[in-house]
Amino acid sequence: MKYVKSPFYIQILFVCTLSLIKVTTSGAESVPPPPSITSKAHILVDYHSGQVLAAFNPDQRLEPASLTKIMSADVIFKELTAGHIKLTDDVLISEHAWRTGGSRTFAEVGKHFTVETLLRGAIIQSGNDATVALAEHIAGSEQTFAEMMNTQAKVLGLTNSHFMNATGLPDPDHYSSAHDMARIATATIREYPNFYKIYSQKEYEVNGIKQRNRNRLLWRDSSVDGIKTGHTEGAGFCLVASAQRGDQRLISVIMGSKNQEMRAADSLTLLNYGFRFYETHKLYEKRQVLGKVRVWKGAYGEVDAGPAEEVYVTVPRQQYENLELVREIAPALNAPVRAGQKIGQVVVRLGGKEITQVPLVALTDAPEGGMFRYLMDTIILWFN
Repeated sequence: MKYVKSPFYIQILFVCTLSLIKVTTSGAESVPPPPSITSKAHILVDYHSGQVLAAFNPDQRLEPASLTKIMSADVIFKELTAGHIKLTDDVLISEHAWRTGGSRTFAEVGKHFTVETLLRGAIIQSGNDATVALAEHIAGSEQTFAEMMNTQAKVLGLTNSHFMNATGLPDPDHYSSAHDMARIATATIREYPNFYKIYSQKEYEVNGIKQRNRNRLLWRDSSVDGIKTGHTEGAGFCLVASAQRGDQRLISVIMGSKNQEMRAADSLTLLNYGFRFYETHKLYEKRQVLGKVRVWKGAYGEVDAGPAEEVYVTVPRQQYENLELVREIAPALNAPVRAGQKIGQVVVRLGGKEITQVPLVALTDAPEGGMFRYLMDTIILWFN
């Protein structure tokens, strides 16, 4: 990619325009349309870039069934990481947990199990009794735990999810979407890689009873390492799956499929499509300096601009060199400027079509300067 150099900032008092730096481009080859999937909703997302590669009704609010436990587990992982609970903690199975309907790990009322044992039962076997027992251990009641789930949903920026229980049993006010489920899965893999490994375990044994993971893709494709199935009469058959081939990881979500085999087959079809026709590249490093912005009336004359995190882009295969990057950075700012404050963006295009936008932030603080700096810059700006 060839960059056309131009000044990073223009000295003006009020920012009304943005400076542009472009990269030469050529047209992108076409990619076949996504495969036909018969579920109520589905989505295929690249883990690193977050780009959607295929979707149908991705934001429709649907009954998530036991996909709910992906969020339940995410909250549990958060509590474990914070040290609020331990894997070795002893958990009593309450009557409420024991009486919870649906899939079970056969944990008897009044018995004691460790957090680790119940966590594996909740994830691998999708045990409702184990999930409720963990919810009660963490929050005192399942209802309070559901409130923690909704708080976490806000943290993750989910807009089409609301949870009334920890298990996914039907409730009119309990729903999620394919896109939100992909976001939860992404957060789990990114924040809790060691705990995420539980999702790849094929079998689980408790009370002498060995039970198999219901995610058939764990046996069907070695690149698949998670994450969770779900089913109720209203929700149909659901599956969130993730696979990694080389450095690329994809996440697929199927909601409302007709049967177990179809949800597995359609998930693998989506994953194969994504790996076959797309590739992901790191575009920028975390805090990579992409420009400097003039700061008036500040202790420092300029501030660095760049992405707050690593930036990845997903493109059709062999089209990375044809990307067009339009770097839009504020020509000047008035102090104070706070680290993390958005001061620009990079628009990524391919063949004239926008793929994604990358926010650029101030990488350091630029506090207000002293009286001398304030007066000098005021005079300069007055003459300009």
